Amino acid sequence: MNTKLRIFSIVILSVAAMCLGYFYGQRRGITKTDAQVTQGDYTCAMHPFIDKDHAGTCAVCNMELVKKSSGAGLSDKELSNVSHVALSPTQQVMANLATTTVSVQPLSREIACTGIVSYNQERQSKVTAWLAGRIDRLLVRSVGAEVKKDRPVAEIYSLELHNAQEQYLLAYRTVKLLNSTVSAAFPANTQMALGEASERLRMLGFRGEQFDQLQKSATPSIRIPIYSPLSGVVTEKFVQEGQHVNIGDPLFAIADLSRIWVELEVYESDFPLVKVGQEVAIVSQSYPGETFHGNVKLIYPFLDAKTRTVKLRVELPNPGLKLKPEMYVKAGIKSPAAETITVPVGAVTDTGKRQVVWVESKPGVFLQREVTTGFRTDRNVQILSGLKAGEKIATSGSYLIDSEAQLSPGYDAAPSPAAAQQSGKRGLDMSDMKMSDQKN
Repeated sequence: MNTKLRIFSIVILSVAAMCLGYFYGQRRGITKTDAQVTQGDYTCAMHPFIDKDHAGTCAVCNMELVKKSSGAGLSDKELSNVSHVALSPTQQVMANLATTTVSVQPLSREIACTGIVSYNQERQSKVTAWLAGRIDRLLVRSVGAEVKKDRPVAEIYSLELHNAQEQYLLAYRTVKLLNSTVSAAFPANTQMALGEASERLRMLGFRGEQFDQLQKSATPSIRIPIYSPLSGVVTEKFVQEGQHVNIGDPLFAIADLSRIWVELEVYESDFPLVKVGQEVAIVSQSYPGETFHGNVKLIYPFLDAKTRTVKLRVELPNPGLKLKPEMYVKAGIKSPAAETITVPVGAVTDTGKRQVVWVESKPGVFLQREVTTGFRTDRNVQILSGLKAGEKIATSGSYLIDSEAQLSPGYDAAPSPAAAQQSGKRGLDMSDMKMSDQKN
């Protein structure tokens, strides 16, 4: 009985061992299959935990699977000579990486500056007294009044003027009488006296039409008009009616505002781009949406030590006298376009001591390159040295590349490219690090 029970137990144990062995074998086969899938060649750019050994779509987002990067694609010799960052397609998508090809393009820059409207000094004048006397009448009575060229603005009474006219009339009558008498000799001193009298009246402000009027009336005038030398508006008034003035005393200051000046201030880093004759667009908050156009007339030959700016003089027409002296304005000056190597602003990383870009030497492999930059615009920056046309660089995501690269203990961002090539340090392979993180 014991023998039969022992045999039965052995049979039961054998069957159980066979079943366990079968299920264990099946379990090991499934694990091996899963391991093979984990080490597949395809993954999802948005969900990197998806691993497949064949192309297809992601089970989560239904996107097309991408092929994994097999590595940096650099030889051992290359790895020992350069610092690099290798990115898989997944990491490139996650970093929002974009690249562009370096090219030579025309770079034009608009310089923004501010300024103050001022008088056009070439269109300013003062009305002065040509003789001593009394202001009998003011034809212009206030500042801001409009005057016309060669029109009288005041009348002066002068005893000197009266005497000069008497002398002229005496000489004129004598010459006229001698001309009518054929037999009479013509004294030379009489003609000279007439010329001297005429010249004296001209010095006192007499004009051609006044000589004609004096000859016709044969009566000296007690007043002489004072004329405006140009058309414009009165900016200053210096006299009152009844006031006595001397020769050369100012009566009015007049400015022609039909063409105005604008004094702009440009920073010392920008003024080398400005040339005489360049067009300038000027706007004022007094006239929203309206732009005034002028040209650079003068670049002042000195710099303001306090503001570190250079002044520019812009001349422009002023229709309707809209622009007033002392008005605050803003201006934009477009520098001429020059053919130069330019890259997007986002491609350049400023480390504080250097400015670098990331150059794609091979697909997915980026090398750090120090560059020297020039002028900047809102979108592009000029490259003076460090890049050549045709090279491919990272334009977005470069800051992420740089920050990830600095996680490597063997990466040094401080040395120059020449020093970095001689350092013999191996850069960071982000693909390897990412895979190791997933396995951990």
